[in-house]
Amino acid sequence: MTTPDATVLRQHAEQQYAHELEALAAHDTRPRPPRWNLSPHAVLTYLLGGTLPDGTEITAKYVGDRRLMEIAVATLATDRALLLLGVPGTAKSWVSEHLAAAISGDSTLLIQGTAGTAEDTLRYGWNYARLLAEGPSPAALVQSPILRAMQSGKIARLEELTRVQSDVQDTLITILSEKTLPVPELNTEIQAVQGFNLIATANTRDRGVNDLSSALKRRFNTVILPVPDTLDDEVRIVTARAQALSAALQIPAQPPALEEVRRIVTVFRELRSGTTEDGKTRLKTPSGSLSTAEAISVVGQSLSLAAHFGTGTLTPHDIAASLIGAVIKDPTQDALIWREYLETVTKKRDDWKDFYKACRAVS
Repeated sequence: MTTPDATVLRQHAEQQYAHELEALAAHDTRPRPPRWNLSPHAVLTYLLGGTLPDGTEITAKYVGDRRLMEIAVATLATDRALLLLGVPGTAKSWVSEHLAAAISGDSTLLIQGTAGTAEDTLRYGWNYARLLAEGPSPAALVQSPILRAMQSGKIARLEELTRVQSDVQDTLITILSEKTLPVPELNTEIQAVQGFNLIATANTRDRGVNDLSSALKRRFNTVILPVPDTLDDEVRIVTARAQALSAALQIPAQPPALEEVRRIVTVFRELRSGTTEDGKTRLKTPSGSLSTAEAISVVGQSLSLAAHFGTGTLTPHDIAASLIGAVIKDPTQDALIWREYLETVTKKRDDWKDFYKACRAVS
């Protein structure tokens, strides 16, 4: 595992929250599955937040249904792999990283799935210089992150599983069912040790791209991560993550006012759902996903504008300039939808007049 470095742009979860993980381990008296750094109960506390007996505050990494996280953690303590499914921006990768950090102390055993992901990326490859010089040997074997997780008894992560070609996906079937990886070139196999498991993520918008085979689906327990249930929940998530991002990037701006974040989140939720929060007005939805993750980016961008080209305090002018790029992905269709939203919804809200004027100025 890499050494923590305060100068890196983004630390791994096990580095950034090392003090919380150490405190949880020190107070954790419950049974731990083999090679788990924490008990399932302590992993859940790490994800959802809480206060330890010594007063240590554990920050919430996930805001949402507790039962979903209980199912996710419990799944990883069994012989079934975990599939986190949801629309873009529902914290699938974020939850995956923090689960691996809390359970294994290592979230770096990661494969990014793409249409070009090859079978050896999931299984193993070869150092061809050594292979030509020495022939097949353990020293010439290039281990995949999944193979390393099998040998060390840790959690492996596979992002965007449905982006991977179907025949490559099925490479996982033997690994997940038999907990072994045959290496026919060496006439041997790699057997997973206790503690090994896999977390995969998939985007529901990718259905039909490379659907999982029924055999592979049976190897996973699926947890669907929804968009935040309430406006308040989403505001909490965006505020906390935006402040953490601003601090990591050392953006010299004041923390965003709650009402400004609420305004951004309200816009996203209304355009995403196709109706205003009070349910009285139907709206057209833009082509983009308008996810919680994008709302966090809009706040971060707005803070950067305020810090470097404004007063240092977030204003409607900063928000409007950042919001346009998130909402308008299609310059023709989305621009019309945005202008209609401004005139039929934003303009009529008395406490949004400054925001309306700023949006009209940049639209």
